[in-house]
Amino acid sequence: DFIQGLIMLVGIVAVIATVLAGQGGFSEALTALSKIEDAKVSAQSGVFTSFFGPDPWGLLLVVLLTSLGTWGLPQMVHKFYAIKDERSVRSGTVISTVFALIIAGGCYFLGGFGRLFDSAALYDSKGAVIFDRIIPAMISTLPDLLVGIVVILVLSASMSTLAALVMASSSTMTIDFIKGTVAKQMKEKTQMLVMRSLLVFFILISAVVALIQYKSTVTFIAQLMGISWGALAGSFIAPFLYGLYSKRVSAAGVWASFITGIAITVSNMFIGYLASPIYAGVLAMAVGLVVTPVVSLIAGKPDGKRVAEIFSCYDRPSLVTAKQAIGKEANGK
Repeated sequence: DFIQGLIMLVGIVAVIATVLAGQGGFSEALTALSKIEDAKVSAQSGVFTSFFGPDPWGLLLVVLLTSLGTWGLPQMVHKFYAIKDERSVRSGTVISTVFALIIAGGCYFLGGFGRLFDSAALYDSKGAVIFDRIIPAMISTLPDLLVGIVVILVLSASMSTLAALVMASSSTMTIDFIKGTVAKQMKEKTQMLVMRSLLVFFILISAVVALIQYKSTVTFIAQLMGISWGALAGSFIAPFLYGLYSKRVSAAGVWASFITGIAITVSNMFIGYLASPIYAGVLAMAVGLVVTPVVSLIAGKPDGKRVAEIFSCYDRPSLVTAKQAIGKEANGK
């Protein structure tokens, strides 16, 4: 992970520098961008050089889904199992924040110059923009070595995400669902066989979806991401957040979040009452944050004994220095 992250940092900086150099430098690229006008997007002159772009509201929703939405992705939970101690949390917070600012900020920054690479190859037969061709067009002029690094980075990031997804999905289906309901006496060897079979099955599904997306001109990667992340984050973010700190969250509240998250995402796919699946994902997150506590309050308190058992981990004694617990003796007095 460290080597991959280091290469990603160097790669994004190198790609941005090379792309801007191909346009005559940052100042020249910014000047050229200020001369571009598109009445369909905005009537304001030079809007494409503004910090928030021509659609600040849309940008905000994208940031909410891709940043806050990751809190509700089940495959992210397993990353916390590797935490050793509180010091690792503090250092990891700083490192991951700086890394995210550079990578995410670099991607947003680079994407802002995409209109400088306008060409006929970016449009389909009906004149609609094929958005997935913009970044490949931008990096097509890069040196072969740098293109290779970019391809490797995209592939490694995709594979790590796929691995986390299929591992979380297969283990959940096997241990929590099949063993928990259907085959409670399932042997460990059988569990491993079922998990491996589900791994292959989920990978095949991912490959089929990728092929369909590649052959289709209706959807592009960001839309698929909006659908998947929107459904997952809309379903899980509220139970995850409230469940960490509140003892009032009930099973009914969790199910309500699941139902609303899936319902909003799926209904928007067929009805299309929102302009983008990304918007639907953010709406699903917001609704879940409201529905979960409300339904939990109406449904009543969950089993107190079970809740006390779950939250007992917070009552576990831990030795700390006087600097961290000033005024308290070791015996708690």
